Amino acid sequence: MQAEFRIGAGWDSHAFAPGRRLWLGGLAIEHSQGLAGHSDGDVLLHAVCDALLGAIGEGDIGTHFPASDARWRGAASSVFVRHAAQLVHQAGWEIANLDSTLILEEPRIGPLREALRESVAGLLGIEGGRVSIKAKTPEGLGTGGAAIATATVLLQRGQGG
Repeated sequence: MQAEFRIGAGWDSHAFAPGRRLWLGGLAIEHSQGLAGHSDGDVLLHAVCDALLGAIGEGDIGTHFPASDARWRGAASSVFVRHAAQLVHQAGWEIANLDSTLILEEPRIGPLREALRESVAGLLGIEGGRVSIKAKTPEGLGTGGAAIATATVLLQRGQGG
């Protein structure tokens, strides 16, 4: 049997807000502001979650964890990603790799890249080398008060899968 593949894409954005802790990739990051949102506002994990769910045709993060449900107020986005990864595995797929991009002015991602990569890989249950995290600045697009994340995931179902 030949291997089968699926691709999923995710995108998310949140505005920076005072009085909140900044969460990116499941890690608490030192910064003067966090990201607004019903949960912890982790844009990277939200994009990853949507990419995983999209690849298996299971809707998006709001379908599984609606903002109208008080249970998810302030929830750790790692819960969402673990749920999506579990659905991927239950559907008979494996995560081949994840490619993501963070778009924000601050904080600088370079010094955090390896820790973010290992955190996301750990949540997905895959090797760190299968996760790519890039960062870009918005270059005058007027989005300095927000963080944006994109994620693309490749799923595979190999022999016997």
